[in-house]
Amino acid sequence: MIELTAADIASITGGRITATAMPGTSVSGVATDSRECAPGWLFVAKPGDVSDGHHFIDRAFDAGAVLALAERETLDAAGAVHPAVVVEDAVIAMGRLAAHIVGVLRAGGTQVVGITGSAGKTTTKDLLAAILSTAGPTVAPIGSYNGEVGVPLTVFNATADTRYLVIEMGATGIGHITYLTDMVGPGTGVVLCVGTAHAGEFGGVENIARAKGELVEALPADGTAILNLDDPRVAAMASRTGATVLGFGMDDGGTPAPVSASDIVIGDGGYPEFTLALPDGSTHHVRGGLIGRHHVSNMLAAAAAAYSLGIDGATIAATLQDRGPASRWRMERTERADGVSIINDAYNANPESMRAALRTLAELGLPGPDGTARRTWAVLGEMLELGAESVHEHDLVGRLAVRLNIKKLVVVGRGAKAAHNSAVLEGSWGDEAYYVETTDDAERLLHDQLEPGDIVLFKSSNSSGLRHLGDRVAADTAPTAPVAPVASETGDAR
Repeated sequence: MIELTAADIASITGGRITATAMPGTSVSGVATDSRECAPGWLFVAKPGDVSDGHHFIDRAFDAGAVLALAERETLDAAGAVHPAVVVEDAVIAMGRLAAHIVGVLRAGGTQVVGITGSAGKTTTKDLLAAILSTAGPTVAPIGSYNGEVGVPLTVFNATADTRYLVIEMGATGIGHITYLTDMVGPGTGVVLCVGTAHAGEFGGVENIARAKGELVEALPADGTAILNLDDPRVAAMASRTGATVLGFGMDDGGTPAPVSASDIVIGDGGYPEFTLALPDGSTHHVRGGLIGRHHVSNMLAAAAAAYSLGIDGATIAATLQDRGPASRWRMERTERADGVSIINDAYNANPESMRAALRTLAELGLPGPDGTARRTWAVLGEMLELGAESVHEHDLVGRLAVRLNIKKLVVVGRGAKAAHNSAVLEGSWGDEAYYVETTDDAERLLHDQLEPGDIVLFKSSNSSGLRHLGDRVAADTAPTAPVAPVASETGDAR
């Protein structure tokens, strides 16, 4: 972290130092969770939806924190005021600190890259960070830190020798990405796709496109916008920036994008292979380590961003070669000892990523070289934040599962039940489609029915909890109660 003193923090945030804080006290790290504090760190006492960080200031100091960033004065067990900088809003204060640090970093030559899109942000971030790390110290978010708290926490991990700072940018409304770009001032902006994630909060797909485009609008004239030319709404963002535009996309026989993929095949295990073409005319064979055809687009995005930052094609291709997921629950594959394959892609879900995951599952179930097909299971939970389109989108998912000939469908939770109903209407019956209320019910069903050779996909939004169910099934732990599966009844559309 760039070193800051209590006096610096007060000056940058407009806060005041409590009487017990020494202005010259320096901090070497920042945490919003008292359990993550280390000696010499700043603890941000952020009010949360569930708990108030001010209640954990004592724990933070016990762990070694030397200063708090708080919205009010608090007392220790002895009745003394905690050493703190008191501000009106701790989250806004974090953003101001991050903006100051990025300014210092950019003055020292650090390149800042912003990545946004309705799907694929974390995977692309991980791929790009791996490529850039070959050229110099690179800092990227842990997991999916991509909001008003996560972005500053990423920035705080940077040091004076950081050459590349990769920022993942999420949004649930107009202006959210502008807030983040004002904070970090990216010179390179990557837009992956415009989908229907958070459509309910945004008020429609066009508003999502408007929000995602805030990233390219913020780029300087000497910056670069990396745009997915396969997505018309993203391609149209070229008119919203004065920066250089570098497009990427699939080579479908027409005029290829400057960064493109051709000769795409899906190899053993569902891993895509393709020929990567770059603007310098070079081509490179790439075999991905991420399961599914849809990850080709993410690899192209990372390649285009890296190329724009001066990384040569050979290094890009070599780094992408066989590179698997760096963050958990993204098409994460586990092979059980009994021959059951688990694909846990339940960190997040929207209609686009759900369809991509189901198509990948269907491809994995196709007959192999020996002519043997595998029985496929789709264990699906709710896609959240779809607003008025939720029932319709879940309905489409259930129908797609049947049309793709997924052998077994397990729908978990009332919010996703429309997927079960539509599968029944589409022609799935008997023991082909199940609806269960809870992940415990799903676990018991799977424990009772999975057989060697089966391949199981877990897919849902984060809060639906299927990622943890996937972990338990991958570990093949026995459920605690007897199985009581509820199979669909023919024609039951409830």
